[in-house]
Amino acid sequence: MECAAPDVKASGRDRTGDHHAHSPHHPHEGNRLMWALVLTGVFAICEIIGGLLAHSLTLLADAGHMFTDAASLALAWAALRFSTLPSDRRRTYGYQRLQVLAAFVNSILLLLAVAWISYEAIMRLRHPVAVAAPLMLVVAGGGLLINVVALLLLRRGDAENLNVHAAYLHVLSDLLGSLAALFAGTVILFTGWIRIDPLLALAVAGLIVFSAGTLLVKSAHILLEGSPDWLDISELERELRLAVAGVIDVHHVHVWSLTSRQPLLTLHAHIQPDAAPAIVLRDIKVFLSRRYALEHSTIQLEPADCADD
Repeated sequence: MECAAPDVKASGRDRTGDHHAHSPHHPHEGNRLMWALVLTGVFAICEIIGGLLAHSLTLLADAGHMFTDAASLALAWAALRFSTLPSDRRRTYGYQRLQVLAAFVNSILLLLAVAWISYEAIMRLRHPVAVAAPLMLVVAGGGLLINVVALLLLRRGDAENLNVHAAYLHVLSDLLGSLAALFAGTVILFTGWIRIDPLLALAVAGLIVFSAGTLLVKSAHILLEGSPDWLDISELERELRLAVAGVIDVHHVHVWSLTSRQPLLTLHAHIQPDAAPAIVLRDIKVFLSRRYALEHSTIQLEPADCADD
């Protein structure tokens, strides 16, 4: 059997400086974010110039979005760096949740960019503007190449890290914008139908809303200390009573996530008067680890009625 945690865990208290709930740092993720930031930021300037010269809303929308992405990638990179700082007495879990906060802010930035794109697209549908299709195609082609490289960099990162996933969604939406600009430029070049430009801008905005909305809900759920989606607390309580000898009742169960992949748990366990607390504590921790992959748990054992009641 595995050894139980120190007795301080049974009392429901944690120790400052405890690192066993912290995940290892992946330096390659920071490097990928940095290179994606450099590529996106440099080309955003080029795309704004090209969009102004070509009078293309799709290009300008994509350029504005790329600037938003550059800021978001910078935020994601900074959050990843700060998350490696050690814990202290004021922040006993360290700074890892900055990654979730960055994902939350990034999703809001995406939705704000969508609002601007949608407004401009509606204005262009009402009052069409001539578009220089050849220049639009050149700039959009360059944007597509940049976004493909950035996407490949981030795709190799940690898919479970909401912060990295947020950056990935930003670049993916940029790639869709570049594809839309290429298609719009081709249509305008061969047919002269300029309304395709704002129409495709609206289509890209709709796709961004879906991905950004999903990310916003997930990151907000973690920041609000919500329990993981995959966990049924009632089922956990029932299985724990059946699996661990000496446990009469399980209550005051709280499960939340430090980051998207680090669930934490506290609970009270009413045990039989003749049960051995050390053995019960060990068995509970082994059950939580093996059945639910909950490696960081704080257990309060109660041989009598719950003190909190």
